[in-house]
Amino acid sequence: MDICLWSWGLHQLLLTGERQNGESLIAVALSTAQGFVWAGKPLEAIPAALQALRFSSRVFGSGSVQLVPIYLLLAEASTGTGRLRQAAKYLSQAQWIILQTPDCSAALQSKLHHGLGLFSVAEGNLDQALYHLANDVYLATAEFGLNSLEVSGGYFHMANIFFHQNKMDAANSLYAEVGRTKNHPLTFSQMD
Repeated sequence: MDICLWSWGLHQLLLTGERQNGESLIAVALSTAQGFVWAGKPLEAIPAALQALRFSSRVFGSGSVQLVPIYLLLAEASTGTGRLRQAAKYLSQAQWIILQTPDCSAALQSKLHHGLGLFSVAEGNLDQALYHLANDVYLATAEFGLNSLEVSGGYFHMANIFFHQNKMDAANSLYAEVGRTKNHPLTFSQMD
């Protein structure tokens, strides 16, 4: 009996170590992919993001909410390379997981709407983009507060849409909101 218990404990310890290693590999792959996207190299981001997706699927399961940020990153990278059909598939996967997760955080729902908004901009569907970005702002405000950095991205992209539509009052109002955001790199005091 003691040998069986010890064997079971060792097995659990090995599984825990595997999971921790898997989570470390996921973090490295995801960080690498995000770095490429931020550097304006979306094509280079895709292999690292796909690796993060493979590791995450093994560690957490294929329908896990932990996969959503990876699907959103893959959608962003695919959009950046002009592969809109592939981006739509990744966004659909993320949306499906969120719909299947009743206690999904407002923060993750906000990120989904942000991704859907940027995808809609890439498709040229500006009304749909405004809808998703408004939901992004609403959910980010609920989770982080009105003047949070997380809210400013939605405001900024909405302002860009209104600017593109030559609706300058709306654009300027939203750009001003971005400027009032706490700890935002583009505050008005720094722009003087």
